[in-house]
Parts: sequence; C-alpha cells; structure tokens
Amino acid sequence: MKRTGRRRSSVWDCFEQTGNFVRCMKCNATLKYCGGATTSMMNHMSRHHSSATPMDEDEKPVICTVQCIEEDNASNNSEITQVAVMSPNINITPAERDSSERKRLKRSSVWDIFIKVDDEVHCTMCGTKLKYRSSTTSMMYHIKNKHQDAAPNDGVSLATHAEVTELISKMIEKDMLPISMVSGDGFRELLAYTVHSYKMPSVGDVTRIIEGHFHEKVEELMVQLGRVEKVALTADFWTGLTFQRYMTVSCSFITDDWQGRSAVLQTHKVSAGSHSTADTVTESVLSTVQAWAIAGKVTSCVHNDTQNSLSVQACTRATWDYTICFATTLQQAVSDGLSEDLLRIVVAAGKLVKHFNCNLLANEALEQKQVQMCLPQRKLIQSSKDRWDTICDMFERLLEQRWAIKAVLSDRSVTSRQEAQTLEIEDDCWQIIENFTPVLATLKWATTVISADTEVSISNIYPITFSLVQTHLVPKENDVEQVSEFKLKVQQSLRNHMEVDSNDLASKPALIASMLDPRHKHLSFLTPTGRLAAKVKLHELVSKLDAVVTATAGAKDEQQETLVTPDISQAAVPSQIRSDTKNTMVLLLGDNYSSSYATDSEAQVDYYLRDIAPSLDINPLDWWRVNGPRFPKLATLARHYLCVPGVSLPSLLSEAGQTFATMRRRLSPEHVDMMIFVNRNA
Repeated sequence: MKRTGRRRSSVWDCFEQTGNFVRCMKCNATLKYCGGATTSMMNHMSRHHSSATPMDEDEKPVICTVQCIEEDNASNNSEITQVAVMSPNINITPAERDSSERKRLKRSSVWDIFIKVDDEVHCTMCGTKLKYRSSTTSMMYHIKNKHQDAAPNDGVSLATHAEVTELISKMIEKDMLPISMVSGDGFRELLAYTVHSYKMPSVGDVTRIIEGHFHEKVEELMVQLGRVEKVALTADFWTGLTFQRYMTVSCSFITDDWQGRSAVLQTHKVSAGSHSTADTVTESVLSTVQAWAIAGKVTSCVHNDTQNSLSVQACTRATWDYTICFATTLQQAVSDGLSEDLLRIVVAAGKLVKHFNCNLLANEALEQKQVQMCLPQRKLIQSSKDRWDTICDMFERLLEQRWAIKAVLSDRSVTSRQEAQTLEIEDDCWQIIENFTPVLATLKWATTVISADTEVSISNIYPITFSLVQTHLVPKENDVEQVSEFKLKVQQSLRNHMEVDSNDLASKPALIASMLDPRHKHLSFLTPTGRLAAKVKLHELVSKLDAVVTATAGAKDEQQETLVTPDISQAAVPSQIRSDTKNTMVLLLGDNYSSSYATDSEAQVDYYLRDIAPSLDINPLDWWRVNGPRFPKLATLARHYLCVPGVSLPSLLSEAGQTFATMRRRLSPEHVDMMIFVNRNA
C-alpha cells in the first residue's frame, strides 16, 4: 500500500502561510512556521481563540486516499483508488504496527506441549505420537480432546495456561500444601479473577505434574549418588497431625570439589505399637539403600529414635554404624537433669508469660513500663514442651524485663492483689533463674553449633561433649543447690549416652571424624592413652584403605612400582650420566624417593598429625580442598567420615527448620513421600 494523498490540517482554515511565517487571520499574529509542524498554531488558537479552535485531529474522521498495487501481476498496473473512513479514536503507532506484525509471525502455541522428532510430533503430557505434515491442526484437536485444561480459550495463549498450572504445582511443592487445595472454592475464585478464562486443573492433573517433577529429581539424584564413594544416612522420626508416625531417610555426601550435599531419599510409615517395629524400621532403611543402589557406600546412620526402633539386635543385618542424634542426646540429658524444683519454676514462669501475652491490659501496661524504665520493648517468650531450648529463651527475656514485670504486678489498676499473689515469682526463684540461665545458654550454643547445616558438624561432637563434661557442667562454689544438682545429672547423662569412658571410643565415627578434622586432630580433650588408641585406629583405617586399593588396582600398581625403581645392574649407563652424582642417586634410590614420605601410609598419618592445626573458624572441607593432594589417603577417609551429620534434621533450632517441621505434619499420608522429596531436593 502506498500513500498518495495527505489530509490537510483544519488549523489552516485560520492561518495563511507567508514564506517561513504564518499569520493568524483573526488577530493578525505572526508565528514562525517550521515546515509541516502545526503545533504552535494549534496552541495559539486554543489560548487566544478558544471558541474558534478547530476540531482536534482525533475527533475528526480521517480520510485517506491510498493506492493499491497488485504485485503478483506485473503486466497489469491497474490502480484501484480506495477511500477508507477510519474511526476517529484510532491512532496506529509504529510500536503497535510492529506488535501486530510480531503476533502474525508468532509460533503456534501447540509447540509448548508438542516436540518434533523427525516426521512425528510427541505430546509431552501423555506421550502420544502423531504424524506431522507442516500443519498443527491434528495437534490442536489432540489437545482439545485429551488435555482440555491446557487448551487455549478466548484469546488466552496456551503457554499462559500451562505456566499458571506449573506455578500452582511449584507453589504446592515449595510450601508443602495439600494437593486438594486446588479444588477449594476460594482458591478457584482467586484464579478465576486473576487469570482470564482459566480452567482450574483437577487434583489428578496437579498430582501428575508433581509426579513428573518427582521422577525428574529421582533420576538426577541417582546420577549424583552413582558418582560418590561414600554416603551417610539419617533416619528422622516424626509424627503427623493424624498421629501417624513416619521415618524420613536422607543421605549426605561430599562431592569431588569438597562441597557438602544432602538429599532426602524416602519417607516411610512406621506402625505404632507393633511388636516388630524394630524389624520393620530396619527393613525400611535397608530397602531404601537397595532402591538407591548405595549398598556398600554407607558409612553411618544418624537417627533421633527414642523408642529403640533401631536397636542393636535389629540392626545386625546392617554393615554400618548407628549413631544417636546429638540434639536428641542433649534433649534427653536436659530432661534427666530437671528436678522437681526446677520444673515448678519453669511452670510458674510459663504461667506469668501467658498472663502478659493473653491479657491486653497487662501487655499495654508492660509496654508503658518498658518505655519508662528505658528497657527494650520486646514481648515475653513462651516456652514449648517439645523444645528445652525455649526455656532458656523464656528465662533470658524474663530476667531482662524483671523490674517492668514487677511494676505491672504491683499496679492495682492493672493487676488485682489476688492475681498478683498467684503470678508473682519469689526472690529465691529469681535467683535460681539467674543462676540457671547461663547453664542452659551454654547447652543451647552446643546444640546450635552441631545443628548447623552449613558446615561439618559430626567432628565437633566429642570436642564439645568433653568441654561440657570437663568444664561447663562442673559445679561452682556460687551455684545454688538446684543448679549444681542439674549440672551433675546432665554431666552423668552425657557420659552414659556418649560413652566417653568407653574403651571402644576410638572406633566411634564421631571421634574418627574429629581426627580427620584438621581443627581437632590433636585430640587434646582425650587422655594420652585415648589419643594413642585413636591414632592406632586411624592407622588401621588407612591400612584397610590400602588393601582395598591394592585389590582393585592389581597388577597395574606392581608394574608402575617396578618402573619407578629400575634395575640399574642391567641398564646401559652412559659415561656422562655416571659422572653426574645427582642422576646416579636417582637411579639408585628411585624417582619417588624424596616423595615417599608423603605416599607411605604410616608416614602420611604421622606427617598429618604433626602438621600445624588451623584456626577454629576455618571450614575443614576448604582445608582438605587445598591440602588433599598432600595426604591423598587421609583425604579419601575425610570424605567418608566428614559427610556424616551431627543431627538427624539439620537446622533443628533454626526458624527454617522449625517451619519445615510444621509444614510436613499437615501432609496427607498418600502424598507425604513425594511431597517431602520434591520439597527438600528442590
């Protein structure tokens, strides 16, 4: 189409042109004319002659004379003149013209669901194969008949519908929501309002999408586990809202570039009250190991079982060690140490906190007292029965706000005398709280360090345990009776559960990991006899590793060893080399003589133990990434043992860990395995 005419602006009805100027025929005003622009004239008319202002361009019908040229027939140059009357409010901009051209050139939306393979197209939703002959009609019919929820409707593109459904599925996976939420009326109303003409997928459709994600992640994890030498298992026991007991089996490993990784493998139902619970749990762990093809790779299994489901008798079929979760051990030790007097104080403190959190008048009065006394304006913390560390948080906040609390309880306009007598904590109890809180804080720090999922944790278990037993839990002269008794009970409980006085301590995976952690390799917390036993155990492990390597390498290693030290009695040595003392020593002693100290197993262990220990703030995996080539055999053992976590659920005390523990409880039994897998392996 070629434009042959141009519409004359109506402003020229009021102006006449004289050279580079225009003159208003109503007031004789002269304006400069810049070749084709009528803006200044329109502004003049609107300011000085508003009653005579010509109709705006977008209010007038636009008449265009266009010339159509028939390009297909070059011999026929007949011109057809057309008159087009365009809507007065339509202004076609270049951007809109480009957009319309792009829309015409857009690829069909069916290709978001189909992929082309040679002369066929394959549906990615159901696997159906269709013949392709440059037409998308058959694919569109297939989508409308088989996948109506993915078919485009009322101008909404197919990609938009598919993307929304995918985002809904990912939201359910990320927040571990019940899949049945997609059938809720409120959720459907929300989607109907926000996405035009969107047809909500059914529970089955979303389940199939999540199952697809599940199988993709399974394949990826299988490839990763096939590359690692050793893995550590964790068995986390927990209970859902329906009081159904579960066991989630996870694995941890260290990659070739010394990065710590963890992944969930499977979640099993655990039958409560069954006589064969121990056998059932052990069978579930073994079946998981077989299903993921990691038999022979497991070094240890950490669990938080308190019902002896993983007893020694039931675990005889396993080839790995079972270790109790350190957080669970510490929880048990604290429970053993709480006397009746301490429990009464905890209950009284909880009652006081509940009063201020539930009574609006008392809470407002507390806030006013905080301002008056220049105290931090923070709410009181309520302890939880399931987490002993919250007792520490509650006591710390009460000590901080003690005098503000006393002031509110003494104010009869806020608290009655009878209520104050019931809630008031006596001075003796305040003294016990003040003496008891630092002890709880130390135990909480220990749990926090072990529960961190960003660093190696198992190697810290025994250094921290011995530090607690030998230093922090030793009664002091200024300790009140209840706190001294608590320290002694917790100390004894830790000694029993962690077997710190056992003759077999050197064989524990946690202590071996401490030796392989360059920060703790000196084992200064042990007696000289204990350090010697641990060193002997490390030599034994390296020797076993040598035996495995020798068995797999076979004749190849022998051939390489022969080549390293040649037989010089049969070698023809040139006269120039015989006169060179240095080269003669090489021929006599071998090329690897100077480096044999680093490659010999026993010498390598001794050299590692005599090396300077790094500071406590370094990551042992970073240290091994740099120093692994110096101690290759010990580096292999470090990968085997440092991958073991200290707790069954990393970040147990973190906000993210608690959120995850809460979310998983609401999952339905039929989807719990799949949902936890896709969530934790995202």
